[in-house]
Amino acid sequence: MHNLIRKHTHRFSIYIVICLLLLFVVAFISVNTGYMKISILSFLQTLLGNGSPDNTLTIFSFRFPRICMAILVGFGVAVSGVILQSISKNPLADPGILGINAGAGFAIVLYTFFIQGLLFSSSWMSVFFMPIIALIGALFAASTIYFLAYKRGQVSPSRMLLVGVGINAAFSAGITIFQLRMEPIDFTRTLVWLSGSIWGSTWTFVLALLPWIVVLIPFACYKARVLDILALNEMTAIGVGINVTKERKRLLVLAVLLAGACVAVGGGLTFLGLIAPHIAKKLVGSLHYRVIPFSALIGALLLLMADTISRIIIAPAELPVGIVLAILGAPYFIYLLLKTRG
Repeated sequence: MHNLIRKHTHRFSIYIVICLLLLFVVAFISVNTGYMKISILSFLQTLLGNGSPDNTLTIFSFRFPRICMAILVGFGVAVSGVILQSISKNPLADPGILGINAGAGFAIVLYTFFIQGLLFSSSWMSVFFMPIIALIGALFAASTIYFLAYKRGQVSPSRMLLVGVGINAAFSAGITIFQLRMEPIDFTRTLVWLSGSIWGSTWTFVLALLPWIVVLIPFACYKARVLDILALNEMTAIGVGINVTKERKRLLVLAVLLAGACVAVGGGLTFLGLIAPHIAKKLVGSLHYRVIPFSALIGALLLLMADTISRIIIAPAELPVGIVLAILGAPYFIYLLLKTRG
C-alpha cells in the first residue's frame, strides 16, 4: 500500500513538472507572438535589462501582463470547474455552461450601460471594482440555479444542468438587450469581451485578480478532503460529521467567487472549467488534493495556448480567446454528454 501511494505521488510530481515546463515553453512562444518578433537572444537581453526600448516596452508592458492574466484566469476557472463538478456530482458542470459566467457578465454590462466606460477604463478604481460587480451577478445566478434545482432535500445533477442552461439563456438575452442600446463601438467591444478576451491586459488588471486567486485557491485545496467525501455519498459524509448542505453552499460560493472574479477581467470563457478537471482526473486520479493544483496548471496551459493560437490564426488580427476555447471544448462537451447518457 505504501509503495502504491509513493508511486502515485511520484507520478503526480512528474506530471506537475511536465506541465510547468510546457507552460514555460508556451509562455515563451506567446512572448514572441505578435506584430513584433523577438528572438531568444533579444528576449534574454531584455530580461537582464540590456534590451532595446521597443523590446522592453513590448515585453514588460504588453506581453507579460497578458501572459500573467491568462495564467491567473486559467487557474481560477479550472478550480471553479473542479468544485462545481464535485458538489453537483455532474461531470458536465462548468461556470460557463451553468450560467454563472453569464450572470457575472450581465452585471458588468448592466453597470457599464449606466456608467459609461467602466468596462474599458483602466483606472485603478474601475478595474478593482469590476470583480465585485461581477461577483454580485455570479452569486445571483448561482443562488437562482441552486434554488430552482433544489427538490426534495437535494440538488439533482441533471436538474442543475438544465436549470443552468435556462439561466444562461435568460442572462444572455438580457445582455443582448442592453448591447443593442449601446453605442456601436461599445457594442463591438462588449461583444469581444463577452466572447472571452484577455486582450489589452495591464498590470493593473493582473493586480486586481491576483488577491482573489491567492486567497481562494489555497482555501479550495484546504477543502480537498471535504470534496473527496462529498464525491462518495451523503450518508458517508454525514457519518464522518460533515454538514452536507452547509458545505455544499460554502463550496458553491467559493466556485462562484473564483468564476466571477475571472469573468470580470477575462470575459466569458466557456468549456475551460469543463475540460481542465477531466484531463487532470484522467492523469492523476480523483483525489482532490492532487486534482485541484493540477487542474489549475492545466487550465492555465490551455488558456495560454488558446490565446497564442488566437493571435496566430488570423494574424495580424486576432480572435477572442473564448472562441478558440469553444472550438476546442464543444466536441469534448458533446462526447461527455453522450458518455453520460450512456
